[in-house]
Amino acid sequence: MSKIHAAITAVNGYVPEYVLTNQELETMVETNDEWITTRTGIKERRILKGEGAGVTDMAVPAVEGLLKKRGISAEEIDLIIFCTITPDMPFPASANILADRIGAKNAWGYDLQAACSGFVFGLATGAQFIESGKHKKVLVVGGDKMSAIINYQDRATCIIFGDGCGCALLEPDTEGYGIIDSVLKTDGSGANLLFQKAGGSSFPASHETINAKEHYAYQEGQAVFKFAVTNMAEAAAEVMERNQLSGDDIAWLVPHQANKRIIDATASRTGIDPEKVVINIQRYGNTTNGTIPLCLWEWEDKFKKGDNLILAAFGGGFTWGSIFLKWAYNSSKQ
Repeated sequence: MSKIHAAITAVNGYVPEYVLTNQELETMVETNDEWITTRTGIKERRILKGEGAGVTDMAVPAVEGLLKKRGISAEEIDLIIFCTITPDMPFPASANILADRIGAKNAWGYDLQAACSGFVFGLATGAQFIESGKHKKVLVVGGDKMSAIINYQDRATCIIFGDGCGCALLEPDTEGYGIIDSVLKTDGSGANLLFQKAGGSSFPASHETINAKEHYAYQEGQAVFKFAVTNMAEAAAEVMERNQLSGDDIAWLVPHQANKRIIDATASRTGIDPEKVVINIQRYGNTTNGTIPLCLWEWEDKFKKGDNLILAAFGGGFTWGSIFLKWAYNSSKQ
């Protein structure tokens, strides 16, 4: 019997309409377009507006679009893995809320929290359910409403993050396409360098935590950059070396969109031509769990069946990892 791989058979995405430009940020915090662009590569990011609007409000249109493209109903989905650090509520899981809103009556699901590496971790996790034969259709969603936990008076974080959501459907494949290998890593010693201090069981919400602005994301930029620029690149290189791949063998590198310099370092370390690197950070910034699925969505028409793709991410925790997959289909628009 041929080995079962978990293949991505459809992707889709959603970004909010409101565009927060570098020029608008100049009116909010001491910064300027040249400073932001030089250090991050970001020109603008999307922000989800509206009272009570949460991450599932972006996930619903993203998933409904995916279902339409694939020509299936929500009732066919077996499992939903929702990768996010900004769930609608601490509980219930946003995966459960999403399932109800789209009518996935036969699916079970849960939220996966691995910061910016979440979508890569989610794909690797979902692949296990496909490869085992347990499930036939696993929906992996990656999205965040980062504007909900960003202090727009903190120049270290407010210039970087935006809101957005993407999703991918995993299905069984016996022709050699799909997720072939993955390298996943964590190191909790970096927890105090990129984190949200309050809101959990150690520091529950109080007047003191709110006044101290401890419900916002905090980042030690230089320390995080040094760790990320090395480890994201090394994970990608490791999964390639393990599968005897050179940069010439890779059709596309799909990196987490955290910082243009980190993306460039990953391409350089793996020997992948810059023209084969998927980049949209200039328009969306860092959408955390949303970056890689949004890239897959935007570049779907350029991917060809059989293309070798390398996905790579790095996030708070620290978490990082890379996936090697063979793209399983040609877009209908090709």
